[in-house]
Amino acid sequence: MPRLFRRWWLAALATLVPIVLLSSWICYQAVRARSAAAVESASAQRIAVSVSALETTTPARGEPISSAAEFRDAAVFRGNLYLCGPDALYAYDADGTPIQTWRSGRELPGVELVSLATGNSRNGLELYIATRGAGVLAFDGKRFRQILPGDERLRNITSVLASNTGRVLLGTANDGILAWDGQNLSRLVPELAHAHVTALAGADSDLWIGTIAAGVRRFHAGQLDNLAAALPDPHVLSIAVRDHETYVGTPVGVVEFQDGRKRRTLADGYFATSLEADDATLAIGTEDEGILTVPLEPNRRLESAMALEAAGPVSRIFRLDGVRYALAGTLYRTGERGASWTQVLEKPKGQLTDRNIAALSIASDGRLWAGYFDHGLDIADGSFENVTHLEDEHLFCVNRIAQEPGGRRTAVATANGLVMFDVNAKIRQVIGRKDGLLADHVTDVLFRPGGMVIATPAGLSFAGPGGIRSLYVFQGLVNNHVYSLAWTGDRVAAGTLGGLSLLQNDAVQVNYTTANSGLKHNWISALARVGDDWFAGTYGAGVMRLDAAGEWHTFPDLKEKFEVNPNAMTLADGTLYVGSLGRGLWMYSLASGRWTNTSAGLPSTNVTAIAAANGLVYVGTDNGLVRFREEELR
Repeated sequence: MPRLFRRWWLAALATLVPIVLLSSWICYQAVRARSAAAVESASAQRIAVSVSALETTTPARGEPISSAAEFRDAAVFRGNLYLCGPDALYAYDADGTPIQTWRSGRELPGVELVSLATGNSRNGLELYIATRGAGVLAFDGKRFRQILPGDERLRNITSVLASNTGRVLLGTANDGILAWDGQNLSRLVPELAHAHVTALAGADSDLWIGTIAAGVRRFHAGQLDNLAAALPDPHVLSIAVRDHETYVGTPVGVVEFQDGRKRRTLADGYFATSLEADDATLAIGTEDEGILTVPLEPNRRLESAMALEAAGPVSRIFRLDGVRYALAGTLYRTGERGASWTQVLEKPKGQLTDRNIAALSIASDGRLWAGYFDHGLDIADGSFENVTHLEDEHLFCVNRIAQEPGGRRTAVATANGLVMFDVNAKIRQVIGRKDGLLADHVTDVLFRPGGMVIATPAGLSFAGPGGIRSLYVFQGLVNNHVYSLAWTGDRVAAGTLGGLSLLQNDAVQVNYTTANSGLKHNWISALARVGDDWFAGTYGAGVMRLDAAGEWHTFPDLKEKFEVNPNAMTLADGTLYVGSLGRGLWMYSLASGRWTNTSAGLPSTNVTAIAAANGLVYVGTDNGLVRFREEELR
């Protein structure tokens, strides 16, 4: 019997051991596969990134011409207050005394600065600066590091939030939310991979995400809640979180959520650009109605807390040492009971009125005329000590500034008419549709003997002693939407949305399009006469050359296809200067026949206007103006 039992036991063991071993192997393979899948998933979400130290020494090239400071965001870092505007980062001590300024294109990359946040990471406490086009900058109090995604599409950071776990969360304009842990960059919420994020608030465990067109999301416990249906508008402008309450600002009011559920709507109808909440009140910054203070107790009436004339768009409301502050052009602070606001910082005064340059011209007397995208124009002497700002219902959105040879008149093409100035820079006439132009919107203008040629989105107009006459598609123009003009002798070149028209004695001689010629792009945005050739800047195919025989040519060393900004083309002292959208300043040397490109010293790579004379080159961008000596650019 013992022998039988022993045989049975050995037989059972012989059967069970392979089964156990097989089960263990299967479990091992399953765990291994799961681990591999997790690693593969994490790797799939990981994004290529480079981290480099920035040299904060001022480059030798170019002299920035400052504009009035515009504060967008604020953060307290190492006991000092930091404010960022589109073109600079400012540091102030606790008493409001300026400590240091770092400018885009000088100490910082040539891009707009967007927002600020402070937080701890593997590198310790740092100030994070979100940028539009250069990733995020990290400042430890002494040095800047640039955290730059390898994919250019991920470099446009819209918001930054330092989480409570040491990660920095980055909202993007094209790819949802990125997470930076001090070493790796990854996507935080794959479901939002293509979202345009406008605001971030909360913490890693309970994150609120605002988007430009898809409302608000709540990411918590690994799940993503879509709360867009609870909002009166899908465009989220601002978010504030306090304990279990979350406030979401939209263009038509603020919605209060409690533990993720809609509770009520506050400030119905207000454009809520910024929010800040405490135990008793919610402060709502608006686009053009100042700051509203909303009591959070039920049935309490909201109050206006800032004089409307004192507040521009309120970009940020924050708390420092228990006191509420607001950025509305400059910095304001509430009184003891929060019933009024007092300005506490004097904005740095700039040499120019605005930073968004749309047109530049140098008059015969040496004065610089600078037109703005939506802010009229400045007329400045060479030292910029005397600057005159002009702005009205006609002189608003400037497209082009042309000087009459001899300096008798200046023509300013705007979206609301052609404004004519005399030799003393006094407005003498506004020419529009009522006077015979095809449209009030004037895109370009040039002086020639006997009058002017005026470009509009409805065709060409010729102004002379006999009045104004027009030419458009029915008379042979290739396209009515004319963007740019150039001339020589009795010939005029008109660059349009649909190709190039060459006119002789004001009649169309020939049209060039991509269908009937070697032209690579129909949208002609800028023109210049260079020797016997026409140089055409296109909105997508760079610059091309049309020779006297009517043949189009590309340039062997200009392989990059880029957008030339409208009328951002100037010929001076043997160099053709061309401004591009996002690709900096291009220069063509007539002597060598070669192109070069630079962004050094520019506050933005979006070069919108150029003027050159007397050995100086003024380069206007959407983020400021820089003056170069010609030899610096060579």
